[in-house]
Formats: sequence, structure tokens, C-alpha cells
Amino acid sequence: MNRFINFKNEVCLVTGAGSETGIGFCTASILGQLEGKIALISTTNRIHERAQELRSQGIEAKGYVADLMDRSQVEKVICDVISDFGAIDVLVNNAGMTQVGEAEDFTTFADLSYDDWDLSISRNLTLCFNVTRKVLPHMKSRKYGRIVNVSSVTGPVVSNPGEAAYSAAKSAVIGMSRAIAIENARDNIMINNVLPGWIATASQTESESAGGLNTPAGRGGTPVEVANMIVFLASKEASYITGQTFIVDGGNTIQEYKGPSDLYY
Repeated sequence: MNRFINFKNEVCLVTGAGSETGIGFCTASILGQLEGKIALISTTNRIHERAQELRSQGIEAKGYVADLMDRSQVEKVICDVISDFGAIDVLVNNAGMTQVGEAEDFTTFADLSYDDWDLSISRNLTLCFNVTRKVLPHMKSRKYGRIVNVSSVTGPVVSNPGEAAYSAAKSAVIGMSRAIAIENARDNIMINNVLPGWIATASQTESESAGGLNTPAGRGGTPVEVANMIVFLASKEASYITGQTFIVDGGNTIQEYKGPSDLYY
């Protein structure tokens, strides 16, 4: 089939891909359907189930378990991916927010412990640095790469009570990406950020679902709608786009009024 976007012979690494309904695995599935070779990382053994799902569709895929906040584990897993696949052409930094078995922390700033601050920064900023820092030299040696960071509208555009650390980390990812973009564009390495709004994943809360209903689109987004943006930015066709942020939120952040539509619109 003649497709506009194709990843034939490209190795695509997607982090945070353990959830079968999440943005990470949805992105990996589309990349695989477009003939990419897929390396998946998550913190638990369920990643092997995700890899098997892709292989059952005829996609070349392998899962890896690693805590990407641990730099020694990052070093090992990236070396393993390179050894197994020979290269990394595409990196999708999707891991972050929370880990399996841990509840999100919404402690307000005045009561936030130093440890909780450090953990959120590590999980949502330093983790992204760890992986990118290890992958980037391989891309530079081959004069090609696409890096897409899944940030959030929370921090760069808006915020919520109890999300000071998360907001700081997600904002910082964008600043970091801009510097990387400037430094590496002449090596044909493009790095961009996708900022989801209210997305209906399995981990979505009742309040997040309600927020989606009050967007201009009148619903929460789907993982595939975010994944489609990621996939384009990960493609060869996104060859003159770098250091940018792309919001996928159904128009939520452009509207001033965010209450029930029957009271205003």
C-alpha cells in the first residue's frame, strides 16, 4: 500500500507503553502498522504482553522492562535495544506521570514534601533527559533521528491545584527540547513535543472525564488522536519541524469559559 507516512526499516523506541489503552502503546501500534520495528519499554512485565500483541499482527517488536529513572538501567536497556535492532531512528518519550501501583499525588505546594517534589521532577523531567541523553549520540552518529516528547498542557499552558511539581517538570521538558533542537537540527535530528489535554485512557479520573465534556469538542480525546500527532512528528516527512509544541486538547485551552455549555454557549 502506498502510504503518506511509512517507517519501513526504521527502529522506533516507545517508552511508557505498558498499558494496552494508553497513548504509548497506541503510538507503538500505529508505528508498527506503518512497518516500523518496535521496541517497547515499561516498568513491569506486562510490556511483554504488549510486544506479543504487536507480533501477532506481523509487527517486529520486543518488550523491555526498566525503571528509566535509574540511569544504570537506562544505559543497559538502550544498549540492549541497539544490540537487538542495530539502531534507534525514532524515540517517543511517553513514560512519566505515575507508575503502576502508585496513586497520583495532588498535595498542594505549601504541604509538598521535598521527597515528593524530587520524585515528580525525576519521573517527569529527568527520566526524559536520561533516555534522550543515551539515545541522542546514536542518532548523531547516523545523522538522522526523530524525538517526540509527550508533555502535557498542564504546566506549559495551564495548571491545577496540587500539580506544581508535575507542571514544573512538563514545562521544563519543552525548554530542554528547544535547546536540543537547536543543537542537532543540522544532523537531521528533529525534536518536538505533543501536549495532550483531557484524554480518555484507562487511568482517566471522573473529574478528568467531566473536563473533557466541557471542551469545545464536547468530549475527551482518544489515545489514537494523540498518537496520530506523535506519529507524524516521528516521520521522515516532519523534516523541517523542530523545537515546537503541538496541543491536542479539543480546543480546551483556547476557550475562556470552561463551565457547563448550557450556561454560556
